[in-house]
Amino acid sequence: MRLTDPEGHGPVRYGPPLPDDGLPVLPDLTAVLAAAAGRADAQPIGGAPALLEAACGYWTRRGLPCVPDHVAAGPGAPALLLAVTAALAGDGADVLVPRPCAAWWAPYARLLGRPVFHVPTPAGSGGVPDPYALLETIRRVRVEGGDPRLLVLSVADDPTATVAPPELLHETVEAATAEGLHLVSDETWRDTLHAPHETVLLSPAEMRPDRVTVVTDLAGALLPPAWPAAVARFPATEPGQHLHARVLDILTALGARIAAPVAVAAGYALDEPPPVAERRTATVRLHARVAAAAHAAIVAAGALTRPPQAGRHLYVDLGPLREPLTARGVGDAQELEDFLTARLGMPASGGHRFGDDLGALRVRLATGPLLGSTDEERTESLTSPAPLELPHVQRSLISLKSVLDDLRDDAQRGEPLR
Repeated sequence: MRLTDPEGHGPVRYGPPLPDDGLPVLPDLTAVLAAAAGRADAQPIGGAPALLEAACGYWTRRGLPCVPDHVAAGPGAPALLLAVTAALAGDGADVLVPRPCAAWWAPYARLLGRPVFHVPTPAGSGGVPDPYALLETIRRVRVEGGDPRLLVLSVADDPTATVAPPELLHETVEAATAEGLHLVSDETWRDTLHAPHETVLLSPAEMRPDRVTVVTDLAGALLPPAWPAAVARFPATEPGQHLHARVLDILTALGARIAAPVAVAAGYALDEPPPVAERRTATVRLHARVAAAAHAAIVAAGALTRPPQAGRHLYVDLGPLREPLTARGVGDAQELEDFLTARLGMPASGGHRFGDDLGALRVRLATGPLLGSTDEERTESLTSPAPLELPHVQRSLISLKSVLDDLRDDAQRGEPLR
């Protein structure tokens, strides 16, 4: 009997996490897209030379040098991850992912008919499996007739907003590669560190460049969510060249090419001109401030959550408030999602959508909805030197605090609110 392949509960969006910032599009990007809107030429499968050169420059500035022959572009990370998974595990191999992990990773393996096995992550190191748990999972899968061949991980994690320390990452990468696994590193959120001068982020590709493929969805930090574009960097080895060619074949079969105007905008963003870099810095700073305030409210109410280090989310464990939640009819992550979404008036995705246990009272909260409900409010949040003092941001944080404080007070009284 094979290990259980966890199934999702409720409708899970089969796509990468949208930026969730709700902020208006950078005018410079809009101008670039508009200027290219009349282009009738089709982008080649895998990306045009200009886009691939821009991607190489982006990675080289981050200590991951490459050449265009080792890069591919696609209309969003899902297309690239599907192609990489099909190339590496489409012939009967199994896929390993952390628990929890981004909601969109596992469905693409299941779409190919491949089992997905979740491996626990250490506290504060979401996105990177515990190396000992990884080795034990690999052993069990093989004993039961499986063929684990692919591990997907992320050092700047969605959903937990944590960044794995280099020493843990090194142990996990060494354990995985020693067992013959290929790694896919989702680095969509690597440029959203809340304290970039205090947080050390390393890519697995810096440790084992021969065994790691890097995938970056540009809608994470550089492009709006409605402009799908992503890039992948393959190992500069003979197996890496074979994987690159196979991925291009699969993208061709899918007809997965980036729209020409979006490709031009993506190349512009990857070059990181001052307007793009400044906007990214301002956006990260805004989300970091709001996330820190939300984190303080969550902890004060008695719930558990790691201090957010990257991205635009918080991953909250309301297990300590189980008793008052049970009194309100909340007994699992799906019911918690329904309860908080209704009370907060904003999305609150249950942990089961990220491969977590359905019975655990965990939820991912996004910081984007806390920035305001209109374009004017969100723009003001971005440009204000003190966004936490803005009335609409204060209202959002007060609403979050009120809902959680009610649960805390109820738990302290030992009886449900009426």
